[in-house]
Amino acid sequence: MQRVPRLTAGLAAVAIAAVGMTALEAQTRKPPYFASIAAAKARMRTGPGRNYPASWLYVRPDLPIRVVDIYRDWRKVEDPDGTQGWMQVGLLSDTRTGFIRGGVAVLRDGPSTTARVAWRAAPGVVGRISRCARGWCYIDVKGRGGFVEAASLWGVAPDEDVD
Repeated sequence: MQRVPRLTAGLAAVAIAAVGMTALEAQTRKPPYFASIAAAKARMRTGPGRNYPASWLYVRPDLPIRVVDIYRDWRKVEDPDGTQGWMQVGLLSDTRTGFIRGGVAVLRDGPSTTARVAWRAAPGVVGRISRCARGWCYIDVKGRGGFVEAASLWGVAPDEDVD
């Protein structure tokens, strides 16, 4: 009878240790880096804690953000408009997303200006980035995807490769 509680307690300790290692790994990532908002509602605060007032309420999951600083489980982030503030790490995701900036972006079948036009995306459209190389990124916007020039996206550095 006592073996079951000890076994359960042992498994729980292993699970907690595994989660702790993941959180520790997330803490060691060096800013700046791009991430995205994971939560349906995410508050940006003026400082790293719930006692600081909220300056913005984001209701746009997948919006790309740039992490510029870390303090414990808080991240100082910058949004596509340049607004900076603090968000709790649990509201964020490592999923790479891109925000169409400038004019209408052309999504192509291949990473070339001569490739067939597959779609067009208006400024402000957000999509998930699956890969980037040599100035081109493949972006998926709700099932419609294509290659877009990295210069048309906020959420990826111009010379960055994403796998």
